[in-house]
Amino acid sequence: MEADERYRALADLVGAENVLRDEPMARHTTFQIGGPAELFVRPQSPEQVADVVRYCHEQGVRLRAIGRGSDLLVADRGLRGVVMQIADNLAHIRILPDAVVYAEAGATNEEVSTAALGAGLSGYEFACGIPGTVGGAAIMNAGAYDGEFAQVATSLRCVTPEGELVDVSAAQADWSYRHSMMDERGYLVVAATLQLAPDDPEEIRARIDDLTRRRAEKQPLEMPSAGSTFKRPTGHFAGKLIQDAGLQGLRVGGAEVSRKHAGFLVNADHATAADVRGLIRTVQERVLADSGVELHPEVRMWGFDDGE
Repeated sequence: MEADERYRALADLVGAENVLRDEPMARHTTFQIGGPAELFVRPQSPEQVADVVRYCHEQGVRLRAIGRGSDLLVADRGLRGVVMQIADNLAHIRILPDAVVYAEAGATNEEVSTAALGAGLSGYEFACGIPGTVGGAAIMNAGAYDGEFAQVATSLRCVTPEGELVDVSAAQADWSYRHSMMDERGYLVVAATLQLAPDDPEEIRARIDDLTRRRAEKQPLEMPSAGSTFKRPTGHFAGKLIQDAGLQGLRVGGAEVSRKHAGFLVNADHATAADVRGLIRTVQERVLADSGVELHPEVRMWGFDDGE
């Protein structure tokens, strides 16, 4: 009965066509793994995001937010409560005067870099190959090839855990390596304002092409994964530590340490979440024994007994 009541309440807020029951999370993660979400909601505006957050807060319902699922491992048994997706349902990009780009949180990093290229604006090339969305990039201060989100973002539109829409300045965001105030306080990002710089489109295109080529050469893009599985340990690179421990090609069930890039764990053959979780633990144990370095997952884990 509670689930029926929650379904009706959410349908009133965002429309029945935007609320799904028992939605397989494997459809919404780049690992292509995960059991069903009890209720899966796709708000159509920042105001609807705030409405859903406020409802769940007031009712004491567990709410999880997902973008494109590019850094996420969901348990095989699925998730209770509400999963709210911010992806192509909130993905508008606007080019504003003075080299400013406004992007809703569901726009992918690739889409933003492409839009900036079309407007002759430079500064977001580093993110062209980072999987996931602007919202995720803002929360985790995503970075690659000597660039990071904090270098170009000037402000964010966010929803607090209580369901209030607020503006957050770059200073308030308190970005550092894979960290932000929004992550600490449970704020959801619904839009970002970026300050870029005019440049020759041909030169921007050349940089994007170069980064795309380098990524394709080094990363197992042809296999389902969640990107780099582990955070970078201070003074080390996770992939090299894993490679030095002789773990490339190691399997647990259908999950495998990539033979192309040891920092990636991939869904090689119908892997379950339990397979991936088991492989993560094995890699951690073996690397610690080999090098004395403790690896910490960068991948978020939902629905496990000791996780979120």
